[in-house]
Amino acid sequence: MVRILPMAASSSLHLASLCPLSRTSSSSTAAVVVRSVSNFRLGVSSAGSRGVHLGTDSTPRQLFGIKASMLVKKISGIEASASGNMAQASTAVGEEESLEWVKKDNRRLLHVVYRVGDLDKTIKFYTECLGMKLLRKRDIPEEKYTNAFLGYGPEDSHFVVELTYNYGIDKYDIGTAFGHFGIAVEDVAKTVELVKAKGGKVTREPGPVKGGKTVIAFVEDPDGYKFELLERGPTPEPLCQVMLRVGDLDRSIGFYEKAYGMELLRKRDNPEYKYTIAMMGYGPEDKSAVLELTYNYGVKEYNKGNAYAQIAIGTDDVYKTAEAIKLHGGQVTREPGPLPGINTKITACLDPDGWKTVFVDNIDFVKELE
Repeated sequence: MVRILPMAASSSLHLASLCPLSRTSSSSTAAVVVRSVSNFRLGVSSAGSRGVHLGTDSTPRQLFGIKASMLVKKISGIEASASGNMAQASTAVGEEESLEWVKKDNRRLLHVVYRVGDLDKTIKFYTECLGMKLLRKRDIPEEKYTNAFLGYGPEDSHFVVELTYNYGIDKYDIGTAFGHFGIAVEDVAKTVELVKAKGGKVTREPGPVKGGKTVIAFVEDPDGYKFELLERGPTPEPLCQVMLRVGDLDRSIGFYEKAYGMELLRKRDNPEYKYTIAMMGYGPEDKSAVLELTYNYGVKEYNKGNAYAQIAIGTDDVYKTAEAIKLHGGQVTREPGPLPGINTKITACLDPDGWKTVFVDNIDFVKELE
């Protein structure tokens, strides 16, 4: 069903998933065990969910030419005017250096994290209907959750999915903001027939995409997550897309280019169907996983639900990454620094629409895998 070309040796590094921190009482040891780097504890948004507070690195960072003098709140006369001019110039220098650095940073989409209600059932669907492989599975009984990693190749060189099952929770709200995942296959019709034979749900029969020629189809997994099947030739990255809806496409494109260092691969407007898409990523669509940002005419806000979690991206420097995100309007929700209990450095942030991304230090992650 899915033919995978071998990937060339790559310097791109993999991010293991971030699992919850184990809570300890005053009489227990102070050591905190961190088992993964993609979800800080993917609890549900309910009264019964348990959050985890991660310590932050509050050390001032002057990374892109932004001076501490900018933080002075009250000065007077000529000094105030001069300081203002210097601050403006310093900010401009900082933004310029930030833009240059993010384009050079070694980044790759590592995996996408989301919650499911029946892990074994979902694994069966992904392996038998979509042709994925179960790469690893981990149960954390003390935190009452289980992870499973699936994809079309090793995690250190392929974009993969990380499924999270929280004990006793069999249903989540996907909402209206998340769109779908994309999988490239050589024969869409044949894949659809396989899905039907296995009892899967087909929501859109094979045929040309609206406003285009590519043959596609849509299927749903047991939790209702949609997968778009795209007919393509052999590719090294069959799990090729994550589609998210945004309220201001130009704003999102600017943010992902400047803060995340992604490239606008293409943009297509479909006035007949009242939507516009932008494909963003770190490499060509036929060889790497990309984000598909969708703007529906006139729709500014969506319900995100509590099912989809985040995307993980590797970086050479989480500190510079966090500063770049702040410079370009993003919200850093976890300041950069090492995770308690291990040395892996991460930072987490939200884009202008509230979509979460976790960046992880590449070298630290390799050490963690070892």
